[in-house]
Amino acid sequence: MNRVLARKLSVDMCGLRVPQRSFCTTAAKASSSQDQLSNSKTNGSTNGDQYDIAIVGGGMVGMAMACSLASMPLTKQLSIAIIDRNPALKSGTSIKKVDFPDPRVSTVTPASISFFKDIGAWDYVQQHRHAYFDKMQVWDYTGLGYTKYHARDVSKELLGCVVENKVLHSSLFSCLQKNDCRKTIHPANLTSMSLQPSSSSVGMADSSSPSSKGLAKLELSDGSRLYAKLVVGADGSKSEVRNLAGIKESGQKYSQNAIICTVEHIVENRCAWQRFLPTGPIALLPIGEKYSNIVWTMDPKESLERKLISEDDFVKAVNGALDYGYGPHPKSSLFGEFSASGCFEVPPKVVKLVSERMVFPLSIMHADAYVAKRVALIGDAAHTVHPLAGQGVNLGFGDAFALSKVIADGVAVGSDIGEVTLLKKFEVERRVANSTMMTILDGFQKAYTVDFGPLNILRAAAFNAANLIPPLKRNIISYASGEMRFPLFA
Repeated sequence: MNRVLARKLSVDMCGLRVPQRSFCTTAAKASSSQDQLSNSKTNGSTNGDQYDIAIVGGGMVGMAMACSLASMPLTKQLSIAIIDRNPALKSGTSIKKVDFPDPRVSTVTPASISFFKDIGAWDYVQQHRHAYFDKMQVWDYTGLGYTKYHARDVSKELLGCVVENKVLHSSLFSCLQKNDCRKTIHPANLTSMSLQPSSSSVGMADSSSPSSKGLAKLELSDGSRLYAKLVVGADGSKSEVRNLAGIKESGQKYSQNAIICTVEHIVENRCAWQRFLPTGPIALLPIGEKYSNIVWTMDPKESLERKLISEDDFVKAVNGALDYGYGPHPKSSLFGEFSASGCFEVPPKVVKLVSERMVFPLSIMHADAYVAKRVALIGDAAHTVHPLAGQGVNLGFGDAFALSKVIADGVAVGSDIGEVTLLKKFEVERRVANSTMMTILDGFQKAYTVDFGPLNILRAAAFNAANLIPPLKRNIISYASGEMRFPLFA
């Protein structure tokens, strides 16, 4: 499977095939609940309203897509349907500052922060808890190597910002609500999707209205029906849009789970920390005040055990994993003298667990195509990655930005925004960028699941090279920040 995936990613970067396929007409399993309140104009009507764009999935990436379209002069007048049963899309999310931070967070890169500022959502983020960080330390459990990254290495003020997912989503929702755009929220699930016949192929038995010819027809779990020139699948790794469009995917499940939670320190944490352990990395990310987020990768059996042990034992295990557990501290003078700011540091001690411990399996997946006629996939609907570098949602935001630009370009010249020839421009740009990141993260995951003497030395040499070669360090930071396409020397 690993060889197949590697070949697939290699082919993705060399040659892109964009199929013009028909949709699957088999309906997905509909939800049995029919008591959802609706903001839609149809509200159960069988006639069907027509939209320029239907975004299936109102999560962070789907909402970012809607906000991006609403912020551009050429696309803000497009009619948009957002299809998602999430109650937060009707009433918003209640965020109280006195609450402990939620364990579900994202590390937002500088490129994504710029995107949020451009669409008008970052001001809302800043009204809630968030944590900028300007340095990061990464080290190996063998004690042979480590790297410290500083924003000043690339003449920047920050490396990223850790934000709770509910804050990101609420900020995007508030941004969209305040924006004067033509949007309709359908609190329902997508149950079926089909492509209407074009005018030239319509027979006498066809009953669809002339205005819906050639469009995508979507049927929802509340009985409503709508038509769209373009359907954007932002509905996650188990995307119903991807399945109904007949787009296959390749990937594998890692033999790893991630356990996430929120912890408390005595002092404020202002650095992002990541240590590679024999079973996977553990990350300690600042989330504001004296709180941090833990993302700890391990084998499934161990993750279940860690979830069930007492809070005190779990805190001890976390502190051990970030200190002397599994191996010694790296020596700052191993390959030369460092400045005080470049010396190895021990992360702040965890004193308390303040959230539940959540466990989820890890996998990698890449859709065989991002687009088909009247369909485009973004975010986890198109690709999922290992969380070790916190790049998943940032890749999704990159997709949303790129697709909205392509749509704006199409509107500018009067193109049909659902045609594959236009959408292919989006796929060409994003498949290369996403494939590169996926290959790098998959390589890291594999390299750190093997405890072998010579390989340990090579890994340590890579850490120290990044620490001692400024051009390499600058390029790594720029690439991880989303400001470079490839991690090469400038």
